[in-house]
Amino acid sequence: MKNRQNKPNHLIGQTSPYLLQHLYNPVDWYPWGDEALSKAKHEDKPILVSIGYSACHWCHVMEKESFEDKEVADIMNSKFVCIKVDREERPDIDHMYMTAVQLLTRQGGWPLNCFALPDTMPFWGGTYFQKDQWKDILQQVSELYRTRRHDLSTQAEQLTQGIAAASFIEPSDAAIDFNEKDASDFYNNVMKHMDIELGGTLHAPKFPLPVNLEFLLHYHYQNGNKSALDQADLSLEKMAMGGIFDQAGGGFARYSTDENWKVPHFEKMLYDNGQLVSIYSKAWKVLNKPLYKEVVFNTIEFVARELTSPPGTFYAALDADSEGEEGKFYVWDEKELDKILGDDASLVKDYYQVGKKGYWENGTNILLRDIGDEDFASMHGLSIEGLRDLINKANKKILEKRNGRVRPGLDNKVITSWNALMISGLADAYAAFGENSFLEMAKKAADFILNNSVSPKGHITRLIQVKGPSADGFLEDYALFIRALIRLFEVSAEKRYLMAANKMTGYVTEYFSSGGTNMFSFSSNESEKLQASFYEHADNVIPSSNGVMAINLLQLAGYFENLEWAARSSAMLSDISENMSRQSINYTNWGRLLLYRSRNFYTLAITGPQSAGNLKKINAMYLPDCNIAAAITDDEDIPLFRERFKKGETWFYVCTMGRCKLPVQDLSHALELMV
Repeated sequence: MKNRQNKPNHLIGQTSPYLLQHLYNPVDWYPWGDEALSKAKHEDKPILVSIGYSACHWCHVMEKESFEDKEVADIMNSKFVCIKVDREERPDIDHMYMTAVQLLTRQGGWPLNCFALPDTMPFWGGTYFQKDQWKDILQQVSELYRTRRHDLSTQAEQLTQGIAAASFIEPSDAAIDFNEKDASDFYNNVMKHMDIELGGTLHAPKFPLPVNLEFLLHYHYQNGNKSALDQADLSLEKMAMGGIFDQAGGGFARYSTDENWKVPHFEKMLYDNGQLVSIYSKAWKVLNKPLYKEVVFNTIEFVARELTSPPGTFYAALDADSEGEEGKFYVWDEKELDKILGDDASLVKDYYQVGKKGYWENGTNILLRDIGDEDFASMHGLSIEGLRDLINKANKKILEKRNGRVRPGLDNKVITSWNALMISGLADAYAAFGENSFLEMAKKAADFILNNSVSPKGHITRLIQVKGPSADGFLEDYALFIRALIRLFEVSAEKRYLMAANKMTGYVTEYFSSGGTNMFSFSSNESEKLQASFYEHADNVIPSSNGVMAINLLQLAGYFENLEWAARSSAMLSDISENMSRQSINYTNWGRLLLYRSRNFYTLAITGPQSAGNLKKINAMYLPDCNIAAAITDDEDIPLFRERFKKGETWFYVCTMGRCKLPVQDLSHALELMV
C-alpha cells in the first residue's frame, strides 16, 4: 500500500531538495545529526543510512516502491533509526558508506543503503533493492543485530579500518625527479583505456570525464603527439554531436548509457557543464572548430537560462525525470516535430537523425547529429550560414514548444565546488572567445561567494546562502574555488582574486593537514569527525581535490615565491606516483602536474600600460605550461611584480619561482623564452 502521509517526518526544516522529496514518506526519516545518532544509542537500534541525490532516477524508483509503502515503513521504523543523506551536501558521509559497500560487494551506486551500529560504524549495505528483497533484508539485518551483535561489531571494526586504509597515502622515501619518459609512460597507460573509434573511455556507460581530455590536450602541446590530439578531438566531437548533448537547448547530460553517446541518463549536472565549457574552450584554441564554439555558447546559454540563481550563483542540477518518466522532457515523435517545424520539418528531422539513428523507443527520438555541418550543407545545397540560420530558428521553435511541457525538477542547492567549476569554465570561455558577458557571469558568482560564504580567515561553507546552517566546506570546495580564483586573476588581472586564493590556501594548509601524510584530509580538523578519515586522491567525474590542490600550490608558489608550497606539491606528486602507474586513467589530473614537473613550469608576467591588451592576446592562446599575470601599476602585494615596473613601458618577464630571464618588450620573444 503506497502512502504519502499528511504529517511530515523529521526531515521538516531541511533545505535539500532530495531530503524534502522524502518529507512525507511514512518512513520516519531523520537528517544526519545529534538527534538521530542519540536516538540510536538510547534505543540501542542499528542505523540505516540511505544516501542519494535529487536528480537520481533509481532513488526515485526505490522511494516509490519501498519508502512510500506503509508496510515497508513500519518495519524500518520499528527496527532501525532511519537517516536520509544528500550525498551532494555531505560527500564525506557518502564516501564513508560508499567505500564500505564497495569493500563488501565490489560495486556501488545510488541509492546507497548502508546499515551501521549505533556508533555509526557500517557493517553491511548495498544499493537499489526491489520491495520484496528490501523487506527480507530489513528482517535479516534486524535479526542479525539481535542475535549476532558481536560478529557485526567485529565486522564493523574491520570494515572501518579498511575504509580508513583505502585512501591513506604514506609519504615516499624521497622526492622523484620526473622526466619526459615518465610523462610518456603515463600517457601510454592512459591510452590503453581510451576508445579510439567512438571517443571517451572504453565500454558503456560513458561519462564525459573532461579531466582525461585536458591531459591529452596538454600532452599534445608538450610533445606534439598527434594521437593525443586526435583522441581528444574525437571524443569532443562525438559528445557534441551525440544525444548526451542537448542539441536544441544546450548543455550536457550526466552520461551516455551506450557506447555511441546516443542515449543519455538525462539528468544535467552543473559540475559536468562547467568542466565541459572549459575543455571545449581550450580545444577551440587548438583546433578552431566552429562546432566547439557552438557547444560553449549554447551550454553557457543553457546555464544562464536554467541553472542561474537571482544573485548570479549556479544551481546544482536538473532531474532526469518529468511526469514520472526519464527523459520525457527531451524526446520527440515525428508528428510533433512536423507540426512545430512546418516546411522545414523534413530537413531538420534529417539533420537531427529523427526516425534514423536518433530513434529511441515508443515512437520517440533523441535529437542527435551524424555528420558535420559542412557535409550536411553540401548534401542539401545550402551554405553553412544558411544551414545555421535554419537550424537556429528550428531550435527556437523546439525550445518554445518544450518549455510548455512539465519541467524536470530543479535541485536549487548552490554548492561551492560546483560553482567553482562553472566559474572556471566561464573564465576559460572568456579567454578563448573574448565575450565580456562570460567574464561578468564568472565574476558575479565568485564575488557573491566571497562576500557571503568566506570568512576573513579563509573558511568557506559547502552550501551558499542556505536558510539553516551549512556543513563546513570540504577540501573539494576549497581546492576548486581556489583554482577558479586563480583563473579569474589570470584572465582579468584583478589581484583581489589572487589574494583571496592565497589566503584560502593558507587556511587549507593549516586546517586540512594531517600527521603521517602529505595529502590533505577531505574534512578540516575543525569539522565533524566521522569514524574513518578520507583523503581524496583519485579522479572521478570531478577531479580529485588533492590533485587540484597540488596544482594550486605549484601555481601560487610561482606568484608568491613560496618555496614551501612548491615543495609540498612535489612531495604529493611523488607520494601518489605508484597509484598513477597502476591506475593512470584515474589520475589524469595528477598527470597534468606530472607534465608541469617533467618540463619547466613558468610564470609569464606582463607589466606596464599595454599589459591589459597583451593579456587578452595571451589568454586567447593555448599555453598550459605557465601562470599568467598582468599588472598596469607596481604591486607590492604580489612578489612577482616587485621592482619589475619601468614607467610608461610594457615589459614581459618569464620567471621560475622568482628567478626571471632578462625582460623583453615583445610578446613573441617572451613566448620563445618559455622552452
